[in-house]
Amino acid sequence: MSEVTYLEAIREALFEEMDRDKNVFCLGEDIGAYGGAFKVTEGLAAKYGEQRVIDTPISEAAIIGAAAGAAHMGMRPVCEMQFIDFVSTGYDMLTNYVATARYRAMLPCPMVVRGPSGGYVRGGPFHSQNPEAAFLHTPGLKIVYPATASDAKGLLKSAIRDEDCVLYFEHKYLYRRIKEAMPAGDHLTPIGKARIAREGGGRTGRKGRRVVSRSSRPPHPVADGR
Repeated sequence: MSEVTYLEAIREALFEEMDRDKNVFCLGEDIGAYGGAFKVTEGLAAKYGEQRVIDTPISEAAIIGAAAGAAHMGMRPVCEMQFIDFVSTGYDMLTNYVATARYRAMLPCPMVVRGPSGGYVRGGPFHSQNPEAAFLHTPGLKIVYPATASDAKGLLKSAIRDEDCVLYFEHKYLYRRIKEAMPAGDHLTPIGKARIAREGGGRTGRKGRRVVSRSSRPPHPVADGR
């Protein structure tokens, strides 16, 4: 089985879920003919057409609002923020409407808001942020941030099938730097369940995002006397 990158794993998840469920569709800036800023959605428009892969205006609030309305009507939208930094312009829509819709009005909101996050790619201050902390304490929203290629695929598939809004953060530094063979079949990673990356006997470290791949490496041996 050939290995796929973190980015390709995300793309695989989108193809598989759009094949599985006709109610799944994608919307975002330049995700159609261009295939997205990082080419995550490349090939989707050619296969599923412009009715299910929708290029939108540059308005994150409008993308999230349109997705919420579609979710209420039984669709399962997957929104792409071209850079997750700009999800801040949709903060009001996410926290005051999407997160509360089920409790307040019994309106389902099965939608995903995904996008590239994190630094180390010379993106500058407006294209390198990790804004998940701004949403952590908002009841009604779920947050995932995969650290491996297999989790990137499995968590996105689980997020699309979830009955609530899931914010899906992708560390852009990992897009083409890590890869692995994907598990066979309908691979799902459960949301909210921790994974032991490497067992040891001395201490426990809780890691996330890009740090997982670094901390999972074998430790360097310490020379005698040091």
